Amino acid sequence: MTLTLPLVLVLGVAAWAAIRFLGVRLWVAVVIGLFGFYLADTFVAPLIDGTTRTGVQVVNDTQQGRP
Repeated sequence: MTLTLPLVLVLGVAAWAAIRFLGVRLWVAVVIGLFGFYLADTFVAPLIDGTTRTGVQVVNDTQQGRP
């Protein structure tokens, strides 16, 4: 059975859990989110995107039993 989740949903749940259970302040999460938006406009955005896609692909391949 294949389950597809958008990465933004997974990150959103992780952020909610960090705020709720780890005691991360809401303003810290907002600052980190804003930093991500500003970082997306820099020259490192394609590197971050490619690395994220590669990481997700590795996880998917691992889950399917392929080396």
